[in-house]
Amino acid sequence: MKIIDFFSSANKPHWLDEIRKSDWRAAEFLVQLIAENRVEATLGKGTKLFILTDGDKAAAFLTLSEKDCVDDPTLYPWIGFVYTYPEYRGNRYSGLLIEHAADEARRQNEKALYICTDEIGLYEKYGFEYVENRADVWGGEGRLYRRVL
Repeated sequence: MKIIDFFSSANKPHWLDEIRKSDWRAAEFLVQLIAENRVEATLGKGTKLFILTDGDKAAAFLTLSEKDCVDDPTLYPWIGFVYTYPEYRGNRYSGLLIEHAADEARRQNEKALYICTDEIGLYEKYGFEYVENRADVWGGEGRLYRRVL
């Protein structure tokens, strides 16, 4: 297993095809953002897309970005699009990616990471604490979590 940054990868078409194999609607949106070159316009400058690879297969992925579905410029960076492929679930691979993203955020002198999700009990395992429910840009509401770095 190895973690790569999609945007620094020499083989973006292959890894984009791997992301397309996801059975998750949000991954379809991520693929669309990449295909339409709208990642930075939507998620902010310097967005990272980390992929945990198993040879030439993607096992899991997530983004580390300036923006996410909560429109609050005082909160950043964000973990988003956290996904593990079904055959790799149960191994805490998302935790490996979260730690990698946390290390990257620390290198950028960030003090916290944020995530907005509907999940309860998942991100707490990785050091996130529930803050409050917040309105999202889609007109819904999500659970806002913070992890102090």
